Amino acid sequence: MKTKKAVKKHGGDVYVSPHPKGGWQVKKAGASKAYKRLKSQKEAIAIGRAMAQKAASELVVQRGDDGRIRLKDSHGHDPRRSKG
Repeated sequence: MKTKKAVKKHGGDVYVSPHPKGGWQVKKAGASKAYKRLKSQKEAIAIGRAMAQKAASELVVQRGDDGRIRLKDSHGHDPRRSKG
C-alpha cells in the first residue's frame, strides 16, 4: 500500500526589488512594508531565497532599471506533471 508524502502548502511569494529610498528590499506578497532593506541586490537575493525555501514559495527578482522581472525561482511543490 502506497502512502502519500506530506506536501508543504505554498506560502506567499517573496519579492526582491529596488527600494524607493535606495538599496534593495525583500518583501513577502501582500505586505505593505519591506521585510528587510539591504545595500546590494546579491544580499537581498540570498535572504529572499532562504525565505522562499522555508515557505515553499517562489522567489521573484525585479530588475533595478525598469522593474521587469529578472528571475523567478520556485521552491514549492509543482502539482503539474510536465516533461522537461
